[in-house]
Amino acid sequence: MAELLSDDEIESQLPDSWDREGDEIARTYEFDDYLHGVNFAQMVGEIAEAQVHHPEIVIGYKTVEVRLTSHEEGGITDKDTEMADLIETERTQREA
Repeated sequence: MAELLSDDEIESQLPDSWDREGDEIARTYEFDDYLHGVNFAQMVGEIAEAQVHHPEIVIGYKTVEVRLTSHEEGGITDKDTEMADLIETERTQREA
């Protein structure tokens, strides 16, 4: 079981462009069209399955919102910030 991060730890570990919203970290990604967003959401789903850590994903017309929290622990843990980092790394690699 992961331990909750302190406010300072969350701040220092939070990837750029991600925000803390209460007991979650979140980011909304923007895309040129719907299908690019759907493909991105699938990529996030594949990372989630590999990490056994499943975010809330909301697909809009040209946006995808990703929210992470560790429900069992009741807040934000290393699992959340690590997952956010993995999403950012994978997205950057696919854009290159």
